[in-house]
Amino acid sequence: MSTVSSLLSTKVSLSVAVFATMLGLAGCNKTEAPAEEATTETPVVEETAEAEATTPTATDGQTVTIYSSRNEQLIKPLLDQFTEETGINVELITDKTGPLMARLEAEGANTPADMLLTVDAGNLWQASQKGLLQPVQSETLDNNVPAKYRDPQGLWTGLSLRARTIFYDPSKVETNDLSTYEDLADPKWKGKLCLRTSKKVYNQSLVASMIEHLGAEKTEQIIRGWVDNLATDVFSDDTSMLEAIASGQCEVGIANSYYYGRILDENPDFPVKLFWANQGTTGTHVNVSGAGVVANSDNPEGALKLMEWLSSDKAQGLYASSDKEYPVKVGVDESDLLRSWGDFKADDINVQKFGELQTQAIQLMDKAGYK
Repeated sequence: MSTVSSLLSTKVSLSVAVFATMLGLAGCNKTEAPAEEATTETPVVEETAEAEATTPTATDGQTVTIYSSRNEQLIKPLLDQFTEETGINVELITDKTGPLMARLEAEGANTPADMLLTVDAGNLWQASQKGLLQPVQSETLDNNVPAKYRDPQGLWTGLSLRARTIFYDPSKVETNDLSTYEDLADPKWKGKLCLRTSKKVYNQSLVASMIEHLGAEKTEQIIRGWVDNLATDVFSDDTSMLEAIASGQCEVGIANSYYYGRILDENPDFPVKLFWANQGTTGTHVNVSGAGVVANSDNPEGALKLMEWLSSDKAQGLYASSDKEYPVKVGVDESDLLRSWGDFKADDINVQKFGELQTQAIQLMDKAGYK
């Protein structure tokens, strides 16, 4: 059985009693509070047959409240399936990762959150360093998630993989011309490269992995080469960057594979192809989406149960088919689309390095003129 390794402080909760006013006319009924007034508080359910009939899957009103930076449309089908199978309700509160972490810090012991669900190991590492997450022990997570995709202290775990690789215009670029991230700094790509902004954590983690493999000096030279080869200003998101390749603004770029998969869902004839980077060297850069149990959670056991469920075969399959992300659990079938891209060698680096080297990566990109 999974257990939470740290004891939580007792929180003070406020109980609100709702009274019905007595009317001066005989035969009038009491007025119940409307259901839409319920927030993250666990509702009081009267022990009547009618009340039980309206909540057939609820487990004693148990709720896991998630602070999530993930797209609600993508993650909600998984959470709905979890509720259907376990009877544990899920309250989803979405925002960007930075504001969510700031909110957790401000709320402290009074936070309603039980789980932080976010993208990129760099973000998860930051949350752990801020003391926002608590360590957990779970044989299920240990068995389902390789150690390189988990925090060694049990503060967070990866739940899906996203590969960040090279994309190209097949009408202008031959696959023999492509090889590594480093090669994109070669002058042969002058005026042909598109990149997403360095301000986004995905590129910060990629550069962090390069620092780990190549050292800071060599990585800075490569980043300067990237900047020299840019065809246009950097893009705010991967989708726009991929569309720039399709429209002829540039010939090559770097993006997360799941953005490409989602474009193909809408446009199977999208004129851009994927190339697995660094197959002869370190392997393609992979990162995680993941989660951790909030340090001041009221329901850490429920949060851990959800994390374990998200690492299960069923949930991992949903990540692949719905989100176009790779399963973090070894042996889970990928979707037909992911299989169509072929097998690839993934970088074997422990993703915690992305957090540890994040500050250095940001400073290096700034020094190299990568905006």
